[in-house]
This record gives sequence, C-alpha cells and structure tokens, in this order.
Amino acid sequence: MASVCCDPNGLKRVLFTGLDRRRRTIRLGKCPKRDADTFARHVENILSAARSRNAVEPTTADWLGEIPDAIHEKLVAAELVKPRRNAASVQLGRFLDSYLAKRADLKGGTRVFISHTIRNLKDFFGSERPLGDISAGDADEFGRYLVKAKLAPATVCRRLSLAKSLFRAAVRHKLIAENPFADAKTATKSNPERQRYIDRETITKIIDAAPDAEWRLLIALARFGGVRVPSEAVTLRWCDVNWTEDRLTIRSPKTEHIAGKASRQIPLFAELRPFLEDVLELVGEHSEFVFDKLRRDAAQHETGWKAVNLRTQFTKIIGRAGFKPWPRLWVNLRSSCETDLVHRFPAHVTAAWLGHTPEIAQQHYLQVLPAHFAEAAQKAAQSVSDSRGYDPTAGDRNAKTPANAGVRTVGMGGTGFEPVTSTV
Repeated sequence: MASVCCDPNGLKRVLFTGLDRRRRTIRLGKCPKRDADTFARHVENILSAARSRNAVEPTTADWLGEIPDAIHEKLVAAELVKPRRNAASVQLGRFLDSYLAKRADLKGGTRVFISHTIRNLKDFFGSERPLGDISAGDADEFGRYLVKAKLAPATVCRRLSLAKSLFRAAVRHKLIAENPFADAKTATKSNPERQRYIDRETITKIIDAAPDAEWRLLIALARFGGVRVPSEAVTLRWCDVNWTEDRLTIRSPKTEHIAGKASRQIPLFAELRPFLEDVLELVGEHSEFVFDKLRRDAAQHETGWKAVNLRTQFTKIIGRAGFKPWPRLWVNLRSSCETDLVHRFPAHVTAAWLGHTPEIAQQHYLQVLPAHFAEAAQKAAQSVSDSRGYDPTAGDRNAKTPANAGVRTVGMGGTGFEPVTSTV
C-alpha cells in the first residue's frame, strides 16, 4: 500500500512496493499533506489496476491526464506508467484502437456502437492521420460526411457526441491541446417519423402467432411491461418474480453503471401474469432463468444473442400475424407501453417503471395518438353541453353581487396546476 512520509524539513515522499516487489520512493518535494495523500491514493489505484489487469479508475485516469509532465515523469521513472507521447507522433487509428482495448467495462451493444464511430473516423480521416493534425474545421467536415452517408439525424448526433468524447480523452492524456469536436452540435434528436403505436388488438394477434410460450412472454414483456429486449428480458430470473406482491424486479445492464440504477421494480401487470405462468409450467420451478430456452440457444454461438437474431424472428412472427413490420421493432413496443401508462399514472412513476427520466420519455417515447384528439373533442363537447342552461344569476336576483362573482375556486391536486403528462 502506498504511504506518505513527511521529512523534518517539510519534504514529502511516497513509499510503495512495485509490481516487482521492490520498495520504491517518489520524491514530491514540499507540498501540502493533502496533495501528497492524493498522489499516494492514485499510485495505489495504478498498482491495483496493474495487478488485476484492469483499467484504472476513471478518477485516476483523469488525474494522469491532467498532472504536469514533470510529475508524470516521476511515475514513469517508478515504472508505474508509460511515457507520454506528443500529438505529432500519435496516429488516429492507434489511439482509437488503444482506447477501445482499454475499455473492458463496455457492454456488447455499447462496444459495437463505439466501433461504428471509430470506423467512420478512420474512413474519413485515415488511420495514419496524426491526432494533432485534426482541426475544428475537419470536425465540421466529418459531421457533413455522416449526413451524406444518409444516417438518421439522431445517429449523426450520437456519433458526433462520441467523437467529442474520444477526443476529450486524448486531451486529458495530453496527446492534443484542444478538442476539435468541442463545438460540434451533439444534442440527440428524436425522429417522430420512426415512431409507431402498436395497439392492443394488433399485439394480441401477434402474440397469438408466436411459436412458443417464451416468445409470447417476450413480446408481452416489451409491450405491456416496457422491458428492454433483449438485455433486460433475458436476465430475468424466477426469483425476480414476486407473485405475492405482484411485482417484477428488472435487472438493467444498460444502467447498472449508474448508482442505484442496477435494477428497478415494475408491477406484475395483469397482462403479463398468464404468460409468465405458462412459461413456469413448461420449465418447472427448478429453472433459474425465465427465458431458459432462448438463453441456451444464445450460448451455443460465439456471438450470443446476435446469433439468435430476435429481430429477424420477430419480423417473421409479425408477418405470420398478417402485419407489416414497423421501425424500431422492440423500442416502439416500449414506447407504446409508456404512452398507455402515462394516461393512467403520473409521469414520474411511469418513467421510473421503464428505467429512464420523464425528460427522456417525452423526447423519445411518448406519442400523440388520434385517440387523444378524440378524447379532447369529446370532453370539450361535454363541457359545452353542461354549460347550456346554466344561469349564473339564478337565485336571489336582488342579492348583492359578491366581488368574486364568476370566479370558480378549484382545488389543486398534488401534481400542481399542470396536468400530470405535461411535465413528461
């Protein structure tokens, strides 16, 4: 363990045992004890990561990128880190490959997405392009290149956002002085043209066309439970099903890196119970995972769930039911689910059940349906009908008119003046 030694003359030293089991010393000179303790803590993090062959903690990685060259050279001399390289000697391709190789924490889908962006950067700039030779103007050209590739606006924004993050990492490691993508417009844009509402009648027919009980449950979980497919559905265990309290615990690989977001609870909706019971009857109580068959099929292939190809299978099921596939097959089932739920429950509740924020729900999931217009028109007509024949002066016409005549006092509910769905 790294420790701080304070000399009588005020000089500080950090003592530690290296990976070669040799005692080593890094002399810091005169500095506050707090700074020396921070230095020792980062040294310990570097040693721990090296022993376990994992990436260093993000805070330590940031610290390594920010410390002056003189301090960094002390770490190099102690064989804790490798020497820094200047931007002219670092090629884009090597930097990007190194970044991806070090990110052992990435999930499969995220790794694939980053790989696509890295491929775009290499194709446009060239793998041998020096990092320091890429300017803000070049970054603008890259954005136009993505647009010309006919990628969806949301995809362009996400890839520009990732490019900004990649070059920010290069800045932190002192490989470049500034981020050429710093001013890139990366606000994620939703695409309403790709939204589809799948009503209950349609999804019921599609579920009936599914080949087995697991597929029927998988579709129902997405449409009536708002569960992400495949990541959340395939990790569902029978111990996550609370039959007594009518709740499901959903484990979320997508958000598990966020404190308190590794899992969430959703109601065991009445629409889901019969499909869960059907699968339980088939697999028996001794099975650990709910989707046992689908998991076994995935395990037989190196590419896992990609080999099972849920999208292709689902497309065939939709066709057998007599319907045409819609864009974003599984996401639009989640979208349809939340659009239904927010009509019955507060926005913050439905967002918590689906595992995101009300802002994300409003931007990417909630849909405006013809039924909303019909309901609004019906309520307006009813309001007009109720107001006919109403005489506000009825009663004692000789009575003095109160000062607040015509003002109706309306009790405000717990959600405030705005309707529940307006803040989604």
